[in-house]
Amino acid sequence: MKSELNYEVRQPKIKSENPPLLILLHGYGSNEMDLFSFAYSLPEELLIVSAQGPYEYGYGVNGWYDIALSDDGKKTSNLKQANSSLKKINNFIDYLTRTYHANPNKIFLLGFSQGAILSYAYSFLHPNKVQHVIGLSGYIDTHLLPKKDLIDGEIKTDYYVSHGAVDQVIPIELARKTPVFLNQHNLKHSYTEYPVGHAVAPQNFSSFRDWIAERL
Repeated sequence: MKSELNYEVRQPKIKSENPPLLILLHGYGSNEMDLFSFAYSLPEELLIVSAQGPYEYGYGVNGWYDIALSDDGKKTSNLKQANSSLKKINNFIDYLTRTYHANPNKIFLLGFSQGAILSYAYSFLHPNKVQHVIGLSGYIDTHLLPKKDLIDGEIKTDYYVSHGAVDQVIPIELARKTPVFLNQHNLKHSYTEYPVGHAVAPQNFSSFRDWIAERL
């Protein structure tokens, strides 16, 4: 069966029968090559796959769902498209574990911005199917989540959360709600802010690289 999503792969440099899997989800207006630049500096045990969002807005410009901006500056998300993308991501993870014999008990989901929003939502909609989530410059969109009692179940996933303190795209005030939400549901997490905008600082990269390595 062919994958629904286009993607790039970095095979593990340290071979194993069932390698740990890291999936990268880019932000709105980007493509699968953006976060793939991380791949060659991340732990060599990892099978790393960078997926491309299914909605195309021009050559090399993709997203996971549409974002509209009203006259008063308010952003609205196309939740139907977001939920469709979440289903595609679920099928994609099944495809990867089957095709590349990845370890289903050692899956990392890393998202930036819109990719982080979907990474959070995915972890709540499919409890424990990914064991580790790295959310960079995103937030938890409660419109995409299941009912509260489903979140308060046996979720063992842990979360690495970071954000730029001067982010001009997703305000830091919105990001700060993420650790509050995770605390309310007794979920393991770390939260760090960096003195950058809507980007990943070098210190941020080193931090989540080490966080991943500790969990291999």
